Amino acid sequence: MKADAAITPRGRRVLIIVENLPVPFDRRVWAEATSLVDAGYQVSVISPMMKGFTAPFEVIDGVHVYRHPLAEAGSGAGYLREYLGALFHQFRLAFKVRRERGFDVIHACNPPDLIFLVAAVFKLFDGARFIFDHHDLCPELYEAKFGRRGPAYWALRGAERLTFALADISIATNESYRDIALARGGMKPDRVFIVRSGPRLDRMAIAAPNAALKRGRRFLAGYVGVIGDQEGLDLLIGAVAHLVNHVGRTDVQFAIIGDGPELAAVKAFAETKGVSAYMDFYGRVDDALFLDVLNTADVCVNSDRACAMNDKSTMNKILEYMALGKPIVQFEMTEGRRSAGAASLYARPDNVADFALKIDTLLNDPALRRDMGALGRERVQTQFSWAHSVPALLRAYAAAFEERERAALPGRQAPAAPAGE
Repeated sequence: MKADAAITPRGRRVLIIVENLPVPFDRRVWAEATSLVDAGYQVSVISPMMKGFTAPFEVIDGVHVYRHPLAEAGSGAGYLREYLGALFHQFRLAFKVRRERGFDVIHACNPPDLIFLVAAVFKLFDGARFIFDHHDLCPELYEAKFGRRGPAYWALRGAERLTFALADISIATNESYRDIALARGGMKPDRVFIVRSGPRLDRMAIAAPNAALKRGRRFLAGYVGVIGDQEGLDLLIGAVAHLVNHVGRTDVQFAIIGDGPELAAVKAFAETKGVSAYMDFYGRVDDALFLDVLNTADVCVNSDRACAMNDKSTMNKILEYMALGKPIVQFEMTEGRRSAGAASLYARPDNVADFALKIDTLLNDPALRRDMGALGRERVQTQFSWAHSVPALLRAYAAAFEERERAALPGRQAPAAPAGE
């Protein structure tokens, strides 16, 4: 352990902290961690034990992963237990990493917006730099989950503001998040970097369809994502019912990949609407089945309901659909349109009948499906794949260390940034 710290130059040792998903399951965090390793950084990650990733420590592709138990929330009191327990373990493991490997920067991935408390200690006493990787708008996420504002909402706004105030650099996932970092977070423009969560094209391999997944029907529509309230799977089921009962389409099977707190309720709702025979719920799957389903899909869908959180967020599923050359139907959202452009049709927000008609339009026009899919694939290849995000990530790190290195070496030129910029 100590040998690693000895051979890695100061300024090149990174500690990433993520709480809501384990590593390497969190694809964005894993892409960042491995890209930093490739660029010459020493990378340690603290993450929870979840979703089958339960080893307290392991080294994967050069990344040292430290995991801690997490009491997942199911209520207000549950969230408090989760956050306080996670903070305890994050502090404990941060001191362990400092002792065994050392770090010069803490890279915090929200939610929640409480990891700044860990960063504050090491910034104050060790001079560590703090990079805030803004994954979710926590106040808007609270409002989307609970349908209201209140003391908890404003507490989240306060935690967000403190996080931005402490951050040396903020990483935004899109233009909307950058605008919030500037306006609500008070960040200077040259300290905010957009690093999109683009897919790795080597992972998104286009392959032949698997006809068996269509269950004997002519078409397959695919969905990938979390199944929670704000993801609007109830709206998708409403659209399927409209497609079957009013449009008269009985030739489409819907493949739903993903898990979440609303999965049982969504399945029950499909039964109630009489469309369960048209829907396969696969739950969480491995990459092989994930690719099998999406490569077979004729159309891919995103049913996120209209809210501030979804309007301003870039959904990974949209870029994954595009990477595999699939035409998309989604509700009109600011960042959804910025990502997909003409690779998608846009239904009126939360209008299930319009959503169904957009699916019907695509299924009736193979040339339109082909052209939209090709355009989406091109947009990912030329703008949105992870390869286009790596230079921005490395620029953010170079900026984070620039001030520290100048302070440590007065009158001398700062060391060159890692290769790859």
